[in-house]
Amino acid sequence: MSVPSLHPNLVVPQSKALFGLFTKLRDINTSSKDFAFYARRAMRILAEEAIAELPTTHSTIQTPCAPYRGTHVDTNNLCAVSIIRSGDALLESVRECLPSVAVGKILIQRNEESIEKEAVFYYSKMPPGVENMNILLCDPMLATGGSAKAAIDCLVDKYHVKKENIIFANMITCPEGLKKMAEDYPEIKIVSACVDNGLNDEKFIVPGLGDYGDRFFNTM
Repeated sequence: MSVPSLHPNLVVPQSKALFGLFTKLRDINTSSKDFAFYARRAMRILAEEAIAELPTTHSTIQTPCAPYRGTHVDTNNLCAVSIIRSGDALLESVRECLPSVAVGKILIQRNEESIEKEAVFYYSKMPPGVENMNILLCDPMLATGGSAKAAIDCLVDKYHVKKENIIFANMITCPEGLKKMAEDYPEIKIVSACVDNGLNDEKFIVPGLGDYGDRFFNTM
């Protein structure tokens, strides 16, 4: 299945480094300590790729040797928003790239007692003026799309953020989640490091890597 058929604004960075890092992350024998180490390396690549999708301007600067026509990424009007808890890991990689970025938080949890594992909204906190900002939404896993939809609903309905100003960054996604997002929010750009095969009966991504938050924060 082609990438454009899954979501009209899907970007999958082509980084050779990610293949080796994902091999470590997916391995069931990788310890939590090592998982966090390799995850931070991979998330830094994803963070840079997602930031690069922000609005840009072109200008000519002077190098020590000659003029150079380059690109400036507009990061001055940005809010990085994490979907707690695993989104906090990716948020920190964004903040390593942009230490002064404004931060928002959304708490959404899957109902693990339900077969459908539907998302349940609990809490949100955004900086003043967020309705006029570009948003970099952070959550390492896009599985069913339920949590992502709930988070974007919150940004759009409660905080009046423009849909086209949202970039959603995740480490791994799958066709089911992408199709859900295409149905509900085709305007939003999704930057994903990897598109996996699909979901199993428990709504986990396959082959995936298990529960990202549990492995990263050592709460297995």
